[in-house]
Amino acid sequence: MDSDDYYMESGEEDLYSDGAGDYNDGADHDDDTDDTGFLGDDDDDSSMISSPRSHMNYVVLKEEDIRRQQESDIAQVSMILSLSKVEASVLLLHYHWNVGKVNDEWFADERRVRTSAGLEGGSVIVPYSEGGKVACGICFDYFCRIDIVPIMCGHAFCSTCWTSYISIAINDGPGCLMQKCPEPSCPVAVGRDMVEKLASFEAKDKYDRYFLRSYVEENKKTKWCPAPGCEHAIEFSATGTGSSYDVSCLCSHSFCWNCTQDAHRPVDCDRVSQWIRKNSVEAENTKWILDNSKPCPKCKRPIEKNRGCMHMSCTPPCRYQFCWLCLGAWSEHGEGTGGPYTCNRYSKAKGQGLHDEAEMKREMAKDSLEKYTHYYERWAGNQTSRQKAIGDLEKFLSVDVMKLSDKQCIPETELGFITDAWLQIIECRRVLKWTYAYGYYLLESEQEKRQFFEYMQGEAESGLERLHKCVELESEVFQYPEDTPKQDFKGFRTKLTTLTSVTKTHFETLVKALENDLSDVGFASDVEVTTLAL
Repeated sequence: MDSDDYYMESGEEDLYSDGAGDYNDGADHDDDTDDTGFLGDDDDDSSMISSPRSHMNYVVLKEEDIRRQQESDIAQVSMILSLSKVEASVLLLHYHWNVGKVNDEWFADERRVRTSAGLEGGSVIVPYSEGGKVACGICFDYFCRIDIVPIMCGHAFCSTCWTSYISIAINDGPGCLMQKCPEPSCPVAVGRDMVEKLASFEAKDKYDRYFLRSYVEENKKTKWCPAPGCEHAIEFSATGTGSSYDVSCLCSHSFCWNCTQDAHRPVDCDRVSQWIRKNSVEAENTKWILDNSKPCPKCKRPIEKNRGCMHMSCTPPCRYQFCWLCLGAWSEHGEGTGGPYTCNRYSKAKGQGLHDEAEMKREMAKDSLEKYTHYYERWAGNQTSRQKAIGDLEKFLSVDVMKLSDKQCIPETELGFITDAWLQIIECRRVLKWTYAYGYYLLESEQEKRQFFEYMQGEAESGLERLHKCVELESEVFQYPEDTPKQDFKGFRTKLTTLTSVTKTHFETLVKALENDLSDVGFASDVEVTTLAL
């Protein structure tokens, strides 16, 4: 079985779908992979396992699929409008590969479309010399007619100048696809036929890549897979979908089609964008400085207090000495302020309300940093655990499954329940990771929502930890049958299958609740009472 088929078939349904966002895969899955179901060394390890879905609202397109669709659109426009394929290509590039818009605009006003797209220009009389030769409009030399290459507008240029003109345009980038006649005032487009006829092999190949990529990049329904080195595209259909944009490429990279970040269901794109910006080092360094330092009263540089004494000395060249509590000059401290190394001045000012606002801001910054640290550590921890689980699954499929099959005298096909458990863990770690980003942005004033969220998140996380511990530790025991009877392995199978099912149920509930923005918050108390009764 090919690895792509394996990933699509290993989970028979969307792990957390209620049917609103079901998919159907229309792409061929015949990538070259090894027998373990894993791709080569170029894989994105952070998303090696895609979320299995039975009905997909997207199609993964390989290069040959993109080219086939592109040529099909060109042929369709060419046939309906009775144009050459070169002219059809110019029209489609002008209208961003929107076949419907091309047809509508053409039949509404053909002449306007021809002019705006560059298919028509004013008639030009080609000047001939007395010897019947033609002057090139770029180098102004005279050439025999056989050496002159005309364009549809009638402007004539020699083949050498054409080759140079086209090559320079191609080397300048994708703008060569919309290149116009070398005559500055002429709006007529340079078609693919001119490139095929005059450009070098290297220039033709580069132009062909630009032409192919334009079909994806100019099309609102398609996007390239953002994984490094991947040349597949995703064609997305919003018909019948819910709020999920998560897609999985054939390279096994899972990402959000809407924002192209890593797959983050059930958290919306805006919240993910906020969280990613929040994780920037510069922003958190600033908060750390606010929380752990005070500005020198003289030079304003931030200073961290690393000893117990309140007597502070700024670093050279400032060397200003001041009190950490009241930020006053140390020379003014003495018996009148409560002693050389104490400061009643701060306490008196605080009692008068002079330091309350500054202290409050500092406390708020400290609380904010502690809150962020709490959620970030758990977000990052689940990402690390997910990567470790991906590696463990790879090891199981490449080494352990054969060893376990041999030791327990069981066909490898009957060990799929262990693979299913690992796949469930990998997907659940991804979901759990993003729930911490969701929790960070829950308003403190929405206490009922927060309590409901933390209860559901805790239940899901507890189930996941039990499942992860079972498959990670207990499965290793059965690779040594001399120590474990077969009866115990049957018990392990039942336990692991049950834990996988229970964990899946917990996360289904959590995902649906978050996608509904915890609208069932009133149900939380009933859930807790039922749980306690059990």
